[in-house]
Amino acid sequence: MNTKSKNLKKTTKEFKNPFTSSAVIIIGIVLLGLSMIVSINFGASNLSYQDVLKAIFHFDPDNSSHVIIRELRLPRAIAAICVGAALAVSGAIMQGMTRNPLASPSIMGVTSGSSFLIAIALAALPGISYLGLMMFSFVGAGLGAGLVFGISAMAKGGVTPVKLALVGSAITSLLSSLSTAIGIKFNVSKDISYWYAGGVSSIQPQHILFAIPFIVVGLILALILSRSISVLSLGEDVAKGLGQRTVYIQFFGTIAVLLLTGAAVSIAGMIGFVGLVIPHITRFLVGVDYRWIIPCSAILGGILLITADIVGRMVNPPFETPVSAITALIGVPFFLYLARKEGRGL
Repeated sequence: MNTKSKNLKKTTKEFKNPFTSSAVIIIGIVLLGLSMIVSINFGASNLSYQDVLKAIFHFDPDNSSHVIIRELRLPRAIAAICVGAALAVSGAIMQGMTRNPLASPSIMGVTSGSSFLIAIALAALPGISYLGLMMFSFVGAGLGAGLVFGISAMAKGGVTPVKLALVGSAITSLLSSLSTAIGIKFNVSKDISYWYAGGVSSIQPQHILFAIPFIVVGLILALILSRSISVLSLGEDVAKGLGQRTVYIQFFGTIAVLLLTGAAVSIAGMIGFVGLVIPHITRFLVGVDYRWIIPCSAILGGILLITADIVGRMVNPPFETPVSAITALIGVPFFLYLARKEGRGL
Protein backbone atom coordinates (compact mmCIF):
# COMPACT_ATOMS: atom_id res chain seq x y z
CA MET A 1 0.00 0.00 0.00
CA ASN A 2 1.54 3.37 -1.03
CA THR A 3 1.80 6.42 1.24
CA LYS A 4 -1.16 8.27 -0.32
CA SER A 5 -3.45 5.24 0.11
CA LYS A 6 -2.37 4.92 3.77
CA ASN A 7 -3.03 8.61 4.38
CA LEU A 8 -6.44 8.37 2.69
CA LYS A 9 -7.40 5.37 4.80
CA LYS A 10 -6.20 7.13 7.96
CA THR A 11 -8.09 10.32 7.06
CA THR A 12 -11.40 8.55 6.40
CA LYS A 13 -11.07 6.69 9.70
CA GLU A 14 -10.80 9.99 11.56
CA PHE A 15 -14.34 11.06 10.66
CA LYS A 16 -16.42 10.92 13.83
CA ASN A 17 -20.05 9.87 14.21
CA PRO A 18 -21.48 11.76 17.23
CA PHE A 19 -24.60 9.64 16.95
CA THR A 20 -24.65 5.94 16.11
CA SER A 21 -25.09 6.01 12.35
CA SER A 22 -26.54 2.53 12.16
CA ALA A 23 -29.19 3.55 14.71
CA VAL A 24 -30.17 6.51 12.51
CA ILE A 25 -30.60 4.18 9.54
CA ILE A 26 -32.59 1.56 11.49
CA ILE A 27 -34.88 4.10 13.19
CA GLY A 28 -35.22 6.01 9.92
CA ILE A 29 -36.31 2.90 8.00
CA VAL A 30 -38.92 2.11 10.67
CA LEU A 31 -40.26 5.68 10.56
CA LEU A 32 -40.24 5.61 6.77
CA GLY A 33 -42.32 2.43 6.75
CA LEU A 34 -44.80 3.84 9.27
CA SER A 35 -45.07 7.11 7.35
CA MET A 36 -45.73 5.20 4.15
CA ILE A 37 -48.58 3.22 5.76
CA VAL A 38 -50.11 6.42 7.18
CA SER A 39 -49.81 8.15 3.80
CA ILE A 40 -51.52 5.28 1.98
CA ASN A 41 -54.30 5.12 4.58
CA PHE A 42 -54.97 8.87 4.69
CA GLY A 43 -57.35 10.35 2.10
CA ALA A 44 -60.91 11.20 1.10
CA SER A 45 -61.97 7.55 1.12
CA ASN A 46 -62.03 6.00 4.57
CA LEU A 47 -59.81 2.94 4.52
CA SER A 48 -58.52 0.82 7.38
CA TYR A 49 -54.92 -0.20 7.88
CA GLN A 50 -56.08 -3.75 7.28
CA ASP A 51 -57.26 -2.69 3.81
CA VAL A 52 -53.84 -1.22 3.13
CA LEU A 53 -52.00 -4.39 4.07
CA LYS A 54 -54.41 -6.59 2.11
CA ALA A 55 -54.13 -4.37 -0.98
CA ILE A 56 -50.34 -4.59 -0.86
CA PHE A 57 -49.95 -8.29 -0.13
CA HIS A 58 -53.26 -9.80 -1.33
CA PHE A 59 -54.48 -7.54 -4.13
CA ASP A 60 -58.08 -8.04 -5.32
CA PRO A 61 -58.76 -6.16 -8.60
CA ASP A 62 -62.52 -6.32 -7.96
CA ASN A 63 -62.17 -4.52 -4.63
CA SER A 64 -62.47 -0.73 -5.14
CA SER A 65 -60.47 -0.01 -1.97
CA HIS A 66 -57.61 -2.16 -3.24
CA VAL A 67 -57.67 -0.39 -6.62
CA ILE A 68 -57.52 3.04 -4.94
CA ILE A 69 -54.56 1.96 -2.86
CA ARG A 70 -52.64 0.26 -5.68
CA GLU A 71 -53.32 2.81 -8.44
CA LEU A 72 -53.37 6.09 -6.50
CA ARG A 73 -52.09 6.07 -2.96
CA LEU A 74 -49.23 3.59 -3.16
CA PRO A 75 -47.61 5.30 -6.20
CA ARG A 76 -48.02 8.63 -4.44
CA ALA A 77 -46.25 7.40 -1.31
CA ILE A 78 -43.45 5.76 -3.30
CA ALA A 79 -43.01 8.92 -5.37
CA ALA A 80 -42.75 11.09 -2.25
CA ILE A 81 -40.06 8.82 -0.80
CA CYS A 82 -38.10 8.64 -4.06
CA VAL A 83 -38.25 12.39 -4.71
CA GLY A 84 -37.32 13.24 -1.12
CA ALA A 85 -34.38 10.83 -1.22
CA ALA A 86 -33.19 12.12 -4.61
CA LEU A 87 -33.30 15.79 -3.63
CA ALA A 88 -31.68 15.20 -0.23
CA VAL A 89 -28.79 13.21 -1.69
CA SER A 90 -28.35 15.79 -4.47
CA GLY A 91 -28.02 18.51 -1.84
CA ALA A 92 -25.56 16.45 0.18
CA ILE A 93 -23.35 15.84 -2.87
CA MET A 94 -23.42 19.52 -3.85
CA GLN A 95 -22.56 20.69 -0.34
CA GLY A 96 -19.76 18.16 -0.06
CA MET A 97 -18.17 18.86 -3.44
CA THR A 98 -18.41 22.67 -3.22
CA ARG A 99 -17.92 23.00 0.56
CA ASN A 100 -20.87 25.36 0.39
CA PRO A 101 -23.45 24.99 3.19
CA LEU A 102 -26.02 26.87 1.08
CA ALA A 103 -25.79 24.52 -1.89
CA SER A 104 -28.94 22.63 -2.90
CA PRO A 105 -30.74 21.81 -6.17
CA SER A 106 -33.44 24.46 -5.63
CA ILE A 107 -31.05 27.26 -4.67
CA MET A 108 -28.35 26.50 -7.25
CA GLY A 109 -30.77 26.73 -10.20
CA VAL A 110 -30.90 22.99 -10.90
CA THR A 111 -34.63 22.49 -10.35
CA SER A 112 -35.61 25.73 -12.07
CA GLY A 113 -33.48 24.78 -15.07
CA SER A 114 -35.28 21.43 -15.28
CA SER A 115 -38.69 23.07 -15.15
CA PHE A 116 -37.68 25.68 -17.74
CA LEU A 117 -36.67 23.04 -20.28
CA ILE A 118 -39.86 21.11 -19.52
CA ALA A 119 -41.83 24.29 -20.30
CA ILE A 120 -40.02 24.61 -23.64
CA ALA A 121 -40.72 20.95 -24.42
CA LEU A 122 -44.44 21.32 -23.66
CA ALA A 123 -44.66 24.40 -25.89
CA ALA A 124 -42.52 23.21 -28.80
CA LEU A 125 -43.41 19.51 -28.81
CA PRO A 126 -47.10 18.99 -28.00
CA GLY A 127 -47.83 15.40 -27.11
CA ILE A 128 -44.23 14.67 -26.07
CA SER A 129 -43.84 11.42 -24.15
CA TYR A 130 -43.08 11.29 -20.46
CA LEU A 131 -39.63 9.87 -21.21
CA GLY A 132 -39.01 12.81 -23.54
CA LEU A 133 -39.95 15.25 -20.77
CA MET A 134 -37.53 13.46 -18.47
CA MET A 135 -34.70 13.92 -20.96
CA PHE A 136 -35.46 17.64 -21.20
CA SER A 137 -35.50 17.74 -17.40
CA PHE A 138 -31.96 16.31 -17.22
CA VAL A 139 -30.64 18.79 -19.78
CA GLY A 140 -32.37 21.67 -17.98
CA ALA A 141 -30.81 20.65 -14.68
CA GLY A 142 -27.37 20.96 -16.26
CA LEU A 143 -28.29 24.29 -17.86
CA GLY A 144 -29.47 25.83 -14.59
CA ALA A 145 -26.42 24.68 -12.64
CA GLY A 146 -24.07 25.80 -15.42
CA LEU A 147 -25.56 29.31 -15.48
CA VAL A 148 -25.32 29.75 -11.71
CA PHE A 149 -21.74 28.52 -11.34
CA GLY A 150 -20.61 30.23 -14.54
CA ILE A 151 -21.97 33.66 -13.59
CA SER A 152 -20.68 33.33 -10.01
CA ALA A 153 -17.19 32.45 -11.25
CA MET A 154 -17.09 35.53 -13.51
CA ALA A 155 -18.07 37.93 -10.71
CA LYS A 156 -15.47 39.97 -8.85
CA GLY A 157 -14.00 38.06 -5.93
CA GLY A 158 -14.80 34.63 -7.33
CA VAL A 159 -17.22 32.07 -5.99
CA THR A 160 -18.48 32.39 -2.41
CA PRO A 161 -21.37 30.56 -0.71
CA VAL A 162 -23.62 33.61 -0.41
CA LYS A 163 -22.75 34.79 -3.93
CA LEU A 164 -23.82 31.40 -5.29
CA ALA A 165 -27.07 31.66 -3.36
CA LEU A 166 -27.77 35.16 -4.68
CA VAL A 167 -26.97 34.23 -8.28
CA GLY A 168 -29.00 31.04 -7.88
CA SER A 169 -32.00 33.01 -6.64
CA ALA A 170 -31.69 35.44 -9.56
CA ILE A 171 -31.40 32.64 -12.14
CA THR A 172 -34.34 30.81 -10.57
CA SER A 173 -36.49 33.95 -10.81
CA LEU A 174 -35.39 34.54 -14.40
CA LEU A 175 -36.11 30.98 -15.55
CA SER A 176 -39.45 30.93 -13.71
CA SER A 177 -40.47 34.19 -15.40
CA LEU A 178 -39.45 32.87 -18.82
CA SER A 179 -41.42 29.68 -18.20
CA THR A 180 -44.49 31.72 -17.30
CA ALA A 181 -44.10 33.78 -20.46
CA ILE A 182 -43.78 30.60 -22.53
CA GLY A 183 -46.92 29.22 -20.90
CA ILE A 184 -48.94 32.33 -21.74
CA LYS A 185 -47.57 32.65 -25.28
CA PHE A 186 -48.17 29.01 -26.25
CA ASN A 187 -51.24 28.41 -24.10
CA VAL A 188 -49.65 25.69 -21.97
CA SER A 189 -49.88 27.55 -18.64
CA LYS A 190 -52.04 24.87 -17.09
CA ASP A 191 -49.50 22.16 -17.89
CA ILE A 192 -46.58 24.24 -16.69
CA SER A 193 -48.33 25.18 -13.43
CA TYR A 194 -48.20 21.52 -12.37
CA TRP A 195 -44.39 21.54 -12.46
CA TYR A 196 -44.13 24.82 -10.58
CA ALA A 197 -46.68 23.92 -7.90
CA GLY A 198 -44.60 20.93 -6.86
CA GLY A 199 -46.35 17.84 -5.54
CA VAL A 200 -47.04 14.14 -5.88
CA SER A 201 -50.85 14.17 -5.96
CA SER A 202 -51.12 13.33 -9.68
CA ILE A 203 -48.50 10.60 -9.82
CA GLN A 204 -49.22 7.64 -12.06
CA PRO A 205 -47.55 4.21 -11.71
CA GLN A 206 -45.89 4.56 -15.13
CA HIS A 207 -44.21 7.79 -14.02
CA ILE A 208 -42.47 5.97 -11.20
CA LEU A 209 -41.45 3.10 -13.46
CA PHE A 210 -39.73 5.57 -15.79
CA ALA A 211 -38.02 7.60 -13.06
CA ILE A 212 -36.91 4.99 -10.51
CA PRO A 213 -34.08 3.52 -12.67
CA PHE A 214 -32.50 6.98 -12.99
CA ILE A 215 -32.86 7.63 -9.25
CA VAL A 216 -31.39 4.22 -8.40
CA VAL A 217 -28.40 4.80 -10.70
CA GLY A 218 -27.89 8.26 -9.17
CA LEU A 219 -28.01 6.87 -5.62
CA ILE A 220 -25.59 4.04 -6.43
CA LEU A 221 -23.18 6.49 -8.06
CA ALA A 222 -23.44 8.73 -4.97
CA LEU A 223 -22.64 5.79 -2.68
CA ILE A 224 -19.65 4.81 -4.83
CA LEU A 225 -18.34 8.40 -4.62
CA SER A 226 -19.16 8.87 -0.93
CA ARG A 227 -15.67 8.15 0.40
CA SER A 228 -14.07 10.47 -2.14
CA ILE A 229 -16.61 13.23 -1.40
CA SER A 230 -15.71 12.95 2.30
CA VAL A 231 -12.10 13.72 1.44
CA LEU A 232 -13.03 16.42 -1.10
CA SER A 233 -15.16 18.13 1.56
CA LEU A 234 -11.90 18.81 3.46
CA GLY A 235 -10.68 20.94 0.57
CA GLU A 236 -9.51 20.36 -2.99
CA ASP A 237 -5.82 20.76 -2.09
CA VAL A 238 -6.12 18.21 0.71
CA ALA A 239 -7.93 15.78 -1.61
CA LYS A 240 -5.23 16.13 -4.28
CA GLY A 241 -2.56 15.63 -1.65
CA LEU A 242 -4.21 12.35 -0.69
CA GLY A 243 -4.16 11.17 -4.28
CA GLN A 244 -7.77 11.90 -5.18
CA ARG A 245 -8.60 12.71 -8.79
CA THR A 246 -10.78 15.67 -7.99
CA VAL A 247 -11.82 16.36 -11.60
CA TYR A 248 -13.28 12.86 -11.94
CA ILE A 249 -15.00 13.08 -8.56
CA GLN A 250 -16.60 16.41 -9.48
CA PHE A 251 -17.61 15.15 -12.92
CA PHE A 252 -19.31 11.97 -11.72
CA GLY A 253 -20.74 13.80 -8.70
CA THR A 254 -22.34 16.28 -11.09
CA ILE A 255 -23.73 13.40 -13.17
CA ALA A 256 -25.29 11.94 -10.01
CA VAL A 257 -26.86 15.31 -9.12
CA LEU A 258 -28.29 15.74 -12.62
CA LEU A 259 -29.74 12.21 -12.65
CA LEU A 260 -31.31 12.57 -9.22
CA THR A 261 -32.64 16.10 -9.64
CA GLY A 262 -33.78 15.63 -13.23
CA ALA A 263 -35.76 12.51 -12.30
CA ALA A 264 -37.21 14.17 -9.19
CA VAL A 265 -38.40 17.25 -11.09
CA SER A 266 -39.87 15.10 -13.87
CA ILE A 267 -42.01 13.32 -11.24
CA ALA A 268 -42.97 16.08 -8.83
CA GLY A 269 -41.99 19.44 -10.30
CA MET A 270 -40.18 22.09 -8.26
CA ILE A 271 -39.94 21.17 -4.58
CA GLY A 272 -37.48 23.32 -2.70
CA PHE A 273 -35.30 23.17 0.39
CA VAL A 274 -35.26 19.38 0.91
CA GLY A 275 -31.72 19.31 -0.47
CA LEU A 276 -30.73 22.21 1.77
CA VAL A 277 -32.15 21.16 5.13
CA ILE A 278 -31.70 17.38 5.20
CA PRO A 279 -27.89 17.23 4.66
CA HIS A 280 -27.38 19.63 7.59
CA ILE A 281 -29.62 17.56 9.85
CA THR A 282 -27.84 14.40 8.72
CA ARG A 283 -24.38 15.81 9.44
CA PHE A 284 -25.56 16.83 12.91
CA LEU A 285 -26.68 13.23 13.57
CA VAL A 286 -23.95 11.14 11.95
CA GLY A 287 -20.93 13.41 11.46
CA VAL A 288 -19.08 14.38 8.29
CA ASP A 289 -18.43 10.97 6.73
CA TYR A 290 -20.33 10.87 3.45
CA ARG A 291 -20.39 7.07 3.54
CA TRP A 292 -23.05 7.60 6.22
CA ILE A 293 -24.39 10.99 5.09
CA ILE A 294 -25.52 9.70 1.67
CA PRO A 295 -27.71 6.78 2.86
CA CYS A 296 -28.99 8.65 5.92
CA SER A 297 -29.88 11.69 3.79
CA ALA A 298 -31.84 9.45 1.42
CA ILE A 299 -33.87 8.01 4.31
CA LEU A 300 -34.45 11.33 6.08
CA GLY A 301 -35.32 13.06 2.79
CA GLY A 302 -37.95 10.42 2.10
CA ILE A 303 -39.40 10.85 5.60
CA LEU A 304 -39.52 14.63 5.25
CA LEU A 305 -41.31 14.66 1.91
CA ILE A 306 -43.86 11.94 2.67
CA THR A 307 -44.62 13.69 5.98
CA ALA A 308 -44.98 17.03 4.17
CA ASP A 309 -47.39 15.36 1.74
CA ILE A 310 -49.50 14.06 4.64
CA VAL A 311 -49.51 17.50 6.32
CA GLY A 312 -50.47 19.12 3.01
CA ARG A 313 -53.59 16.96 2.92
CA MET A 314 -54.47 17.85 6.52
CA VAL A 315 -54.14 21.65 6.35
CA ASN A 316 -57.30 22.47 4.40
CA PRO A 317 -59.31 19.31 3.62
CA PRO A 318 -60.73 18.31 1.20
CA PHE A 319 -58.31 20.61 -0.71
CA GLU A 320 -54.59 19.91 -0.77
CA THR A 321 -51.78 22.30 0.04
CA PRO A 322 -48.82 21.81 -2.34
CA VAL A 323 -45.91 19.89 -0.84
CA SER A 324 -43.57 22.67 -1.94
CA ALA A 325 -45.40 25.12 0.34
CA ILE A 326 -44.91 22.83 3.34
CA THR A 327 -41.20 22.33 2.67
CA ALA A 328 -40.80 26.10 2.17
CA LEU A 329 -42.19 26.75 5.66
CA ILE A 330 -39.29 24.72 7.01
CA GLY A 331 -36.65 25.66 4.47
CA VAL A 332 -36.94 29.45 4.20
CA PRO A 333 -36.12 30.19 7.89
CA PHE A 334 -33.30 27.65 7.72
CA PHE A 335 -31.92 29.25 4.55
CA LEU A 336 -32.04 32.74 6.10
CA TYR A 337 -30.18 31.45 9.15
CA LEU A 338 -27.45 29.91 7.01
CA ALA A 339 -27.24 32.98 4.76
CA ARG A 340 -26.76 35.22 7.79
CA LYS A 341 -24.14 32.85 9.20
CA GLU A 342 -22.23 32.82 5.90
CA GLY A 343 -22.76 36.53 5.21
CA ARG A 344 -19.12 37.30 5.86
CA GLY A 345 -18.37 35.47 2.56
CA LEU A 346 -19.88 38.29 0.49
